[in-house]
Amino acid sequence: MENEKRVNKPCTIDVEAIAAASGKKVPKFVLRWIKKFIHQDFLNAYFEKGDVGVDFAWGALKALNVKVEVRGEENMPKDGRLCTFAGNHPLGGIDALSALGTLLNNYDEKVRYVANGFLANLSQLAEYMSAPVDKTSEHQAKELLKDIDDMFRSDNQMMWFPAGQCSRKYHGVIQDSEWQKTFITKSRQTGRDIVPMWISGRNSWRFYFIDKWIDRVFKTNFAMYCLPDELYRGQNQTITIVFGKPIPISHFSPKEMKDKEWAQWVRSEVYKLKPADL
Repeated sequence: MENEKRVNKPCTIDVEAIAAASGKKVPKFVLRWIKKFIHQDFLNAYFEKGDVGVDFAWGALKALNVKVEVRGEENMPKDGRLCTFAGNHPLGGIDALSALGTLLNNYDEKVRYVANGFLANLSQLAEYMSAPVDKTSEHQAKELLKDIDDMFRSDNQMMWFPAGQCSRKYHGVIQDSEWQKTFITKSRQTGRDIVPMWISGRNSWRFYFIDKWIDRVFKTNFAMYCLPDELYRGQNQTITIVFGKPIPISHFSPKEMKDKEWAQWVRSEVYKLKPADL
């Protein structure tokens, strides 16, 4: 489908401009290494096409030769109900594009999600997402909370990755960290049923090594900066998305469990959706 919507200045990556803006002098050989590591030219070659919205999501997957297989599509409400689609976040880029593209196709692009990490900087998807939050800024934190509240009170479906970051290796298993409770609380306030959503995929062993031995030892977040490279490495794969049956919001009684506990319960239900053949 030919995209009729274009952005005047497509989001591109310019390592030299970022370095210059920081005010720090970075050796040219370091800049060249960073460009190569994040695959600046490869990513910009697609970004500069100018696709936006749903066309950008599917176009990026096509450029990466990623196929999406959907199971349990009959569990996606077609009766006008507004839901929160809550899923695991195994990859940090390809998984989000696959899920977002699938939901946008099924709901006439009436989908919103809270962005963070790599996707938060893609202006091509800005119409669907909230602004990323700067946790050091009280003003921005308040703005994000207002954005989230407005999204849940809108007539759009909500897509949510409650872990807030892509999966890591915990106790020898690649899985999400503890889920945050916001999607439970806001869904109850706005009467949204919750649709569990399991997504396949894993990053490279290098990513998990960096997360465990570099980030945790030196208190950095270098693993996050590896995500563009993980996106590049994720070419030529099939992402499987499994939708479970909608869970009525009335099921999440605050008298039975706290919202934080309900969030972990939904997390466990999501992982139960993993097919035996994957």
